[in-house]
Amino acid sequence: MKASDDTYVTPIYILSGFLGSGKTTLLARLIDYWQEAGLKPAVIMNELGDVNLDGLLVKQEVPMEEMLGGCICCSIRGDLGVTIHELIQQEHPDLIVVEATGAANPMELLDGVTETALYMKLDIKPLITVVDSAYLMELFDRQQGKTYRLMQEQIRCASVLILNKTDRLESSRMQELVKLLNQSNPYASKIPAVKCEVDLRELLIEGEGTQRAFDHAGESQHAHRHNQSHSRFRGPSHHDPAHPSEPGQASEEHDHHHTHSHVMVHTHYLSGPVNSEAFERLVADLPRDVYRAKGVLTFSDTNNSRFLFQYAYREPDFMKITPQGDIPDVVVFIGEHFDKEELSRKLHALEAGTLSME
Repeated sequence: MKASDDTYVTPIYILSGFLGSGKTTLLARLIDYWQEAGLKPAVIMNELGDVNLDGLLVKQEVPMEEMLGGCICCSIRGDLGVTIHELIQQEHPDLIVVEATGAANPMELLDGVTETALYMKLDIKPLITVVDSAYLMELFDRQQGKTYRLMQEQIRCASVLILNKTDRLESSRMQELVKLLNQSNPYASKIPAVKCEVDLRELLIEGEGTQRAFDHAGESQHAHRHNQSHSRFRGPSHHDPAHPSEPGQASEEHDHHHTHSHVMVHTHYLSGPVNSEAFERLVADLPRDVYRAKGVLTFSDTNNSRFLFQYAYREPDFMKITPQGDIPDVVVFIGEHFDKEELSRKLHALEAGTLSME
């Protein structure tokens, strides 16, 4: 299925990490990986300044949009949806990667991308953060400063952490690094790397919400990959082009996945109008781990009127709207390590009219 197909749901990846951590190096490796699989990636690159020097490292044949002069999560956040929309309409990519400036707040960025999912069919992948291991430990020794707090936030929000530049750390410091990361984010997969040289297929599978134990701080990646029997991880879905399968590869990972990942987004496109009271009951029963939601819905018991739905601080809000253009009915949920399967089950029951009102 091509990205130009109206039914296609475009995967979108977000790369986070402080300035100089190695995000662009990882991006270049990912582009090569997808292109070798016959896919067409597109890139949105954000820089605080007026010139995008990192963009020069991206291949010229890769469609790229630059968002300059501000942080994607604040001053130019409103432009993000327009940029995503234009890329999909004009370039029809198989997937999009958003590389945010190192000063970006990941949660604000995720929130901005989910707004676009209200009118564009997007599959928002879990966030990947590249950690400058040596610099983080240097800041940890000082225990102060906005940079350290920002790096902690980027770490806390990730589902996958690439521990880059580990060659600059002594073994004792590596153990401290792992302990620090486990304290900040015990749920994320942690992959040590030098110059972001990682198994990219493994990275993308890990990003689907799985947890891999990093039991030994000094353990090499090679040895770790041969110890996968101690981890459960979710294989790529057959319709997702972002995880190209290798010939003859077993697909038994599908039987062992779980969906209790860390910070994540669950997007559900509704098949038709739903009952407003049943939907309000579903929202009232959301676990506290879901702290943000939004959507566009049609209610069957209000003469098929359409509403913009917002949910924050456990309070829902509905506004009657008349969307322009072909806007699908969709709800998007943001939270931490909640049960996506259970939420999906309730949403399907809502559509079928069988959701319990008790």
